[in-house]
This record gives sequence, structure tokens and C-alpha cells, in this order.
Amino acid sequence: MNKAPHILVVDDEDDIREPLAKYLSKNGMRVSSANGGSALREMLKSTAPNLIVLDIMMPGEDGLSLCRHLRKTTDIPVILLTAMAEETDRIVGLEVGADDYLTKPFNPRELLARIKAVLRRTNAIPSDVAPTPSGNLTFANWILDTQRRELLDSKGVSVSLSTAEYRLLTILLQRPNMVLSRDQLLDLTAGRDAVLFDRSIDNQISHLRKKIEADAKKPKIIQTVWGVGYTLAADVAEI
Repeated sequence: MNKAPHILVVDDEDDIREPLAKYLSKNGMRVSSANGGSALREMLKSTAPNLIVLDIMMPGEDGLSLCRHLRKTTDIPVILLTAMAEETDRIVGLEVGADDYLTKPFNPRELLARIKAVLRRTNAIPSDVAPTPSGNLTFANWILDTQRRELLDSKGVSVSLSTAEYRLLTILLQRPNMVLSRDQLLDLTAGRDAVLFDRSIDNQISHLRKKIEADAKKPKIIQTVWGVGYTLAADVAEI
């Protein structure tokens, strides 16, 4: 089975779509292409690409409308191709759920780098893993009150959490015993505001450990998986 990422390029301009498909194919991607919204919708009935490169300015259904549809019906990452002068389209594109954007004319090498970055942040999180339902979550003698956004110890004493620490802890509790990379944690906590290769996740993990671990230097709850990322090594239950 070919495990190369499957990229779907959607653009009505043949002189952009076809050379781009060839370039991505030469660089290790499996590539399909569609010349508009109707072709995209038809292809999605029989295939599920790992990422869609989607042009905004197309006749008929435009890329923004298609991106909005994709976000409502799938978890497939989307990179938008936008006209250089249309900054509003780029902003709206991110608001409706695009994972990244690139302005035309663009360097195919830069698009390839952006594709790899988005896949790195998203493709290792299993789509069939459902987050724990919202509510009070208990783990390792701690309770996270998600309504009041409070962390309580075994005696009911509240421990303060910053907004970033709360988001990070919630993400870990929703995926207990799952190993998550720094890029995945950045994407899940900060979304499109995440800075690639940012080391702030390490700092937030360190702060959390000081608050919930008996010994932050020998953590048992939030464990490091060397060369990969972090995992919450505790059972989580909703109460």
C-alpha cells in the first residue's frame, strides 16, 4: 500500500493545477486534481485525501464556500491559494477553517513546505479518537472543573492555571495515554496562531508539572516520550 500523503489540488487554471500536481508527485506525494467545486465534491464521494490545496477564485462555487463546506463535513486540512491583493479573502479563509494560505504567484517549493508543516501538525492524530465529553474530569487525585475552569486537589483546594495551561491540560485530559508531538499540541491548543517550531509547549508542560506532580523532576502524570512528545499517563474519568 502506498503510504505517501494524498494531496488533492483544486484550481480551475490548467497552467497552475497541472504543473503543481506534477511537482508534488515528483516530491513524494500522491496527487489528484479537480478543476472546480463540482469535481471536488464528486471526488470526495470516493476518496479521502490527506490535504486539499484549494484555490479561492474559481467560477461557480468559490474556494471560501467550499472550505466552509469541508469544515462542516470533514476534518481534511485545507491550504488556500489566494490572489495577492485580496487580503480580505485570506482573513476570511482562516476564519472559515483553512489551515494555511499562500498567495499567488507562489513558489511550489514553499507550498510543499507548508503542506508538510500542516500534515506534521495534524496527520498523526487518529480521527476515530473521540475527546472525553465536557464536564468535571478526574485524574490522579485531581479534578478539573471545566465549567469554572478550576483545578482542584484531593482536598478541594483550587490551584490557579493560566489560560494557556488550562488549554494544554484539557487537551491532554481529552486524550489520555496518547502520545502527542509538540506540533500537534501547538495546533490543538493554539490552532492557526501556533508558531512552527515554537518551544513554548515545553515551558507550559514544565509549569503544569510544578503544579500537579509530586516531584516535577520525576513526573509520573505528564510524561515525556523522548524524540516524540508528551503523554498524560493517567486514567481520566468524567464525574
